[in-house]
Amino acid sequence: MRMVLKARIPTDAGNAVLRNGTLLKIMDAAYAALQPEAAYFALEDGERTCFFYFDMQQSSQMPPVLESFFMDLNAKVSLQPVMNADDLRTGLGDMMSGT
Repeated sequence: MRMVLKARIPTDAGNAVLRNGTLLKIMDAAYAALQPEAAYFALEDGERTCFFYFDMQQSSQMPPVLESFFMDLNAKVSLQPVMNADDLRTGLGDMMSGT
């Protein structure tokens, strides 16, 4: 299932990993683990925030995917299913046809 992982990194924690040189390593490891179709980095309410859009095969993937964000970055993390335009088109078509 296509998911979006959003991680908001508190400024103090972000500054610490930036200063000690591990922020890029943490993001590279997350990218390698998730193999996202897209990744975006932005500010949300003044905090560094990343968005990874990826395919989650099983819910058992949650601990290895999320714990680094919690433990290494003290991040506030959310994970939710999302659709792209093709998924929406298919879902609405199925709904309208009664399947």
